[in-house]
Amino acid sequence: MFSLSVLPPPPRYPSQPGGYNGISATGGVVPMIETNNILTTPTGPEYQFLVGEGLYVLKEELHLATPPPHPSEAPIQNPNPLSTAPQPATAGTQLSLINIDIGPLTPSFYRSNSRSDGVSGSIQEHPDERSQSSTEVRASTSDRGRLNSSDGGGGHSGSNAPAFGEGNTLLTPTTTKDSNKRKKPKNNMTKSNSSFISRVINHETLSKKLQDRARDGMFAFANVNRAFQWLDLSSPTKAEYLTKILFTKAHCLCHDVNRVTKSSSHIDVVMGFSTGEIIWWEPVSQRYTRLNKNGIINSTPVSSINWIPNSDNLFLAAHMDGTLIVYDKEKEDAIFSPEEDNLSSPSTLRSSSDAFARPSTSSNGTTQKIHIHKSVHSKNQKVNPVSVWKLSNQRINAFAFSPDNRHLAVVSEDGSLRIIDYLSETLLDMFYSYYGGLTCVTWSPDGKYVLTGGQDDLVSIWSPGTDSAGAPGGGYLVARCQGHHSWVTGVKFDPWRCDIDDRGTATGATRNYRFGSVGEDGRVCLWDFSLGMLIRPRVGSAMGVGHGQRPGTESSRHRSNSGLSGGGETVKEETAAVNGNGISTGGGQQQERGGEELRIGEVVPHKVEPRATTAVLPPVLSKIIDDDPLCWLEFTQDAIITSCKLGHVRTWSRPSELTPLDEQDKKVE
Repeated sequence: MFSLSVLPPPPRYPSQPGGYNGISATGGVVPMIETNNILTTPTGPEYQFLVGEGLYVLKEELHLATPPPHPSEAPIQNPNPLSTAPQPATAGTQLSLINIDIGPLTPSFYRSNSRSDGVSGSIQEHPDERSQSSTEVRASTSDRGRLNSSDGGGGHSGSNAPAFGEGNTLLTPTTTKDSNKRKKPKNNMTKSNSSFISRVINHETLSKKLQDRARDGMFAFANVNRAFQWLDLSSPTKAEYLTKILFTKAHCLCHDVNRVTKSSSHIDVVMGFSTGEIIWWEPVSQRYTRLNKNGIINSTPVSSINWIPNSDNLFLAAHMDGTLIVYDKEKEDAIFSPEEDNLSSPSTLRSSSDAFARPSTSSNGTTQKIHIHKSVHSKNQKVNPVSVWKLSNQRINAFAFSPDNRHLAVVSEDGSLRIIDYLSETLLDMFYSYYGGLTCVTWSPDGKYVLTGGQDDLVSIWSPGTDSAGAPGGGYLVARCQGHHSWVTGVKFDPWRCDIDDRGTATGATRNYRFGSVGEDGRVCLWDFSLGMLIRPRVGSAMGVGHGQRPGTESSRHRSNSGLSGGGETVKEETAAVNGNGISTGGGQQQERGGEELRIGEVVPHKVEPRATTAVLPPVLSKIIDDDPLCWLEFTQDAIITSCKLGHVRTWSRPSELTPLDEQDKKVE
């Protein structure tokens, strides 16, 4: 008789030492040794990729030290990767790049005289901001990288959108132009005795390094599991962190830097954690404040966090219970319960009887409107939260503000993309993925398109559309991009290779966009997109969906009672346009839902477009650049930067502007 034994499956990521949660193959616990960051310069053909404009070469790799589990954390015995038991939330390596001292860069089209496709490029003014210089528009449309002015007005400065909560005098902050007089968090990080923080390590010459750093240099903030690092990428010793914070058990899942308040003496950073807590940190003074302490407002993990455009104090956090919450960094927290007496403000756009209602759902469990548990126009603004919106009963994965600072794109685990007018707290439009959840989202620099990546291994291009008032509504799926072999984890437009022409000489069909994506397959894909180059399947043409026509806009559209539809809802469209709220703008349009007329603020989600009628866009590059799952990418003027879940941050230099491609190939060889 032979005894049979079942061995546990191998680690999902072979390059991860010790398998799951620090457990070695022999069953013992891997020694918990903290390591330093490591900077290397790998070479070889596997560390370069060729695109039409030239050769991208790996300049350097910075391996951020991934902290081991805290000693107080009990190791998971016999871990099973196929288990459906809930696991602690984690997000891999996320970075924010910011420059403090220099103004916006020249917005000329990157390598405009060296593109192999012959397209002459120049980035002009934003269509809605004709009075601006193009540099200001570029600064407003890029939410990362070196596109920020030194006066604190970068980031979202290129917009005339009203401030969030405008009209509510209780939200008017006490502003000061002197950055040295800005209010600091109340607690000292380095002397903290909080059990939430395990250890804080500052560089021994931190003050000197800040004084001697290059004025045009770039700072990086990075969260890696339960660690958070502050780095100076302009330093010759960039592997040495300026500050490293280790948290006890909580994992830092997301963070953001305020582009409005930044200066050489003050930087506002907010971090969201797996415990639901949020930290406001000012790294120059090394002071911090904990918000939503012990989950007093919402105890679910924070999946995404961003400062609200043009705001000194307010930021938006997405919790994994499907709730979006606006916090004020300077206010105290209080136990929250939905307000009974919701304001009859025009911005509320729903009756007070809906205050405690669960999200209205269709047959696939997705919400069709925003349920406002607390409005930004509420008179109760002495404590946090400022505003609370319930979108879904499933987790929100990511959100992004539009370049004009008026709209919000939100993607969720339920596979939905929601376009929201966050200034009026109104849902404008809603789409579905092909299948599975959507994981990441971003806007094009001109605000005309939204990119999403999801669990269907696809990158989708959406046109939010506009109504007669200029608000999103009546949008459609432009194309699906096939190139990844696993979940897509990051999407971003390359503003240096996008044509944004406002001179009237180029139409929407000839405008070109470059964007990139990364996924859990360790693959980076680059895509060139314009309406004129899309090829719609022949079946779609035969069915009457012509080139440039919006799918799903036939004169009578019926949503079947299937898992991908809106639950038997019917939309009768006549000759009128539809505004963002699903209300007729004229011509006698009528919307029905099971014989009941839709109320203000409700929308009918778009049906899922079949493959037969959807254009497919192939990538101009698809290459595996890492052995581990990728989770983030960013475009700067001179490089593409990517990161993986295990902390490898790779910088890929763009092709030289003056070096011919053949000469560069010889140089690499």
